[in-house]
Amino acid sequence: MKYLLLLLALAAPLAATAQQDPIYAQYMNNPLLINPAYAGSNKMFNASIQYRTQWAGLEANPSTFNFSSHISARNNKLGIGLNVNQDKLGDTKNTEVSAAYAYKINLKDAVLSLGLQAGFFRYSNDASLLTIRDPGDPSFNSLTETKFNVGTGALLKSDRYMVGLSVPRLIPTSVSQGGQSIELYKQHYYLFGSYVWFLSETVRFKPSLLLRGSAGAPISADVNATFTFREHYSAGIFTRNFKTYGLLMQASVKKFKLGYVFELPGSPASSLNFVSHEIMLGISMGVFTYHDQGVKTF
Repeated sequence: MKYLLLLLALAAPLAATAQQDPIYAQYMNNPLLINPAYAGSNKMFNASIQYRTQWAGLEANPSTFNFSSHISARNNKLGIGLNVNQDKLGDTKNTEVSAAYAYKINLKDAVLSLGLQAGFFRYSNDASLLTIRDPGDPSFNSLTETKFNVGTGALLKSDRYMVGLSVPRLIPTSVSQGGQSIELYKQHYYLFGSYVWFLSETVRFKPSLLLRGSAGAPISADVNATFTFREHYSAGIFTRNFKTYGLLMQASVKKFKLGYVFELPGSPASSLNFVSHEIMLGISMGVFTYHDQGVKTF
């Protein structure tokens, strides 16, 4: 537990929010989305697909698709992973492909993982999807550019708790269009933690917290609380900045797991009074003799 407190203390100065990055309500189901150090952390082979539609019913609303996979290697000393993300908003589309690597250090009662990721980010916009008053305006020309980026993270994990700190994209990136600079993203910091209480032989309680940070904006916080029954069924609630609220549900059948999130805005006066949906389908299994079998806590 002392390592958990140390990592949280080191992250205390972080500030601000990560609104340029895609938002995932089910980040605890697959922390690899935000932290490369999670690669191979559950000592199994894992793969999942995830789809999120933000503010469903709003024209040209944001939507995000993700495929990720990771595996524990070299007698569980290393982890290797792959992330493919596509984020759409109106006429713009961001596609990212990155590979992750994690090195694991066994401590007395936990494992410390240090991770790196590297990949390419492709930004594109399609002006044909817009209604433009002046078709000759260079600010609305179609554009496609590809950028390279790297990221890093650290993760401390035991059977009872998990805490991680990461910067998935270290290099601030922008593109130029019509003489204007468009900022694609800047450094975003992620700090998350979770702890499991075994209330009985069949019921577990798992609260979690995720903080997102970037320079020049307020901190964004996700607070989750879930109950797991007989290791295979989970249900809970969450809030994002106490402005958005939602329900989380997950079921595991043998090697497969299915997760669903329903979100709704907390303020009836919100100008974006639309619900959001997120669904995830994954598989986890041991493929090498040194891999673990069965359902994992994290």
